[in-house]
Amino acid sequence: MKTVSQAVESVIKVKPFVIEALCEGLLNISSLARQIQPMVEKLTEKPVKQGAIVMALNRLTPQLDYSLNRNLQKLLESLGDIIVRSNLTDYTFRNSNTIFNSHTKVMQEISNHQDVFYTLVRGVFESNLVVSSAYEELVEKYFAEEDCLLKQGELSAITLKLPADNVQVTGFYYHILKAIAWEGVNIKEVISTTNEFTIIVNDEDVDRGFTILKNLKTAYKQK
Repeated sequence: MKTVSQAVESVIKVKPFVIEALCEGLLNISSLARQIQPMVEKLTEKPVKQGAIVMALNRLTPQLDYSLNRNLQKLLESLGDIIVRSNLTDYTFRNSNTIFNSHTKVMQEISNHQDVFYTLVRGVFESNLVVSSAYEELVEKYFAEEDCLLKQGELSAITLKLPADNVQVTGFYYHILKAIAWEGVNIKEVISTTNEFTIIVNDEDVDRGFTILKNLKTAYKQK
C-alpha cells in the first residue's frame, strides 16, 4: 500500500503531457487533484481528501520539473548531426501482392547509387515511398501497375541522429514534434528508426525546420 505522495507520483509520472503542463504552471492543481483522486485512492486503498492530493502535487512539482529538464537536457545535448536532403518526391501506393516485387526492382537499379534517398514504409492498407526526385521515372516504371493514391514533389527531408538511450525517456518525440508544430511547420511524413528521426517537409519549410531542430540543444540549457 502506497502513501498519498507515492500514489500521486506514480499517477503523474506516466503522464508526460500533464507533467509538462504542471511544471509550466498551466494546470489548475485543484482540478487535476479531483481528476486523479480515484486513481490515488485505488493505490492507497483508502479514501483520500482532495486537499491532501493538492499538497502532494505542490511538493512534487519542483522535483518533476528538475527531473524533466535534466533528462531532456541530457538527451538534447547529445543529439547527433542534422542531415538535410532536398529534391524528394513522396508516393503513396495501395498495398498489393506485387508491391514488394516493384520495390525490389527499383532497389536493384539504385543499389550502386550512393546519393539516392529511398525509403519504403508498408502500412496496413497502403505503402509510402519517399525517393530522390531524380529517380521518379524509375519508380513510375516499376510501380506502373500499382495503384498510386498520392504523389507530391518539392519536398525535403530533415534527419536527426538520436542518442542510443532516446527510447528510455518518455515524451522525447513529443518535445521534438511540439517544437516543430509551434513554429507552424507542416510535416508531410515522419520516418523513424531506432537512432534516426526523419521528417519530410515542403521545400519552403526546410530552413525553418532545420533551425528549430538545431536550437533544441540550447533551448533546455537556458531553462
